[in-house]
Amino acid sequence: MVDKPRMTLTATVLGASDARALAAFYQRLLGWAVKQEEPDWVTLRAPDGVAGLSFQTEPAYVRPTWPAGPGDQQMMMHLDIEVDSLDTAGAHAVAAGATLAEHQPQDDVRVYLDPAGHPFCLWTR
Repeated sequence: MVDKPRMTLTATVLGASDARALAAFYQRLLGWAVKQEEPDWVTLRAPDGVAGLSFQTEPAYVRPTWPAGPGDQQMMMHLDIEVDSLDTAGAHAVAAGATLAEHQPQDDVRVYLDPAGHPFCLWTR
């Protein structure tokens, strides 16, 4: 039997036409610190230091459409962010540079788009 190797998820990576601009948005939104910054790569780390978000410049980046229809650029993933208040957190997200998505599929979730078009969800229990 082969031993299971130790694996630790360190970050989720979001592509964008400008990694630094998108990282700056998420830094405003989440309040996380920059841990690594290069011309085309930025990593933010959560205060608990467990996992973070990284941002990579992709010259051929195509903004996703949400919800996507036939032939539209699909999102590859989205972030779920638990909040205490949808209204308060939503106002903060918009002030940081997010846009409220036109389509809202659930009452206890609000879908926003970051400046590069990636959807993310604010949700409450």
